[in-house]
Amino acid sequence: MGVFSKIHRFREAGQQANVNNIERFGTPAVSLFTTSKIFTLHKLIDITDGYENVIYHASTKFPSLHDKTDITDAYGNPVAHVERKLFSLHERHYVYMANGASFEISNELMHIIKDVTNIVGLGWQLKGNILGLNFELYDENGEIIAVISQKMFSIHDKYCIDIYKTEHEKTVIAILVTLQHMIKDREAASSGSSSSD
Repeated sequence: MGVFSKIHRFREAGQQANVNNIERFGTPAVSLFTTSKIFTLHKLIDITDGYENVIYHASTKFPSLHDKTDITDAYGNPVAHVERKLFSLHERHYVYMANGASFEISNELMHIIKDVTNIVGLGWQLKGNILGLNFELYDENGEIIAVISQKMFSIHDKYCIDIYKTEHEKTVIAILVTLQHMIKDREAASSGSSSSD
């Protein structure tokens, strides 16, 4: 367990930022936290601040072949729409931001653990071990945008997001929600498509 405590960077709201993140990148400008809830016809994700106020909300309708998800802010204003491309050799999701920007996140299905994932349309890169629950998001200049880590052994899929460039906050949230869907897809595929929905 000592190895995980050194490597693992998740923390709950109200706790101090991870020492490794501070040493490498400085103190984050903003930290947000997510919790997933699964109901019969919807998957809901709440994104909260350090005081547990809901800042963003994501909702996915089941059943949905395209895994369509809408992200809104706390007031119900649209932030982004995410959907999966069917029949692709890659895990591919399209993200449409409310401000008109769009991009895609894809991974080759053969590479279960991939060190670098390109975010096509933004020029950003996701680095780290996605299945290892810790990854970093860099902009086109190689500068840190956010560090994302998942709580181990959580039935509610809890994540902590340390954001260093707050102007990209909504895009970071859209990427995180998309990654959660990609991770769930992998888990479902590796467990013989057995689903707990």
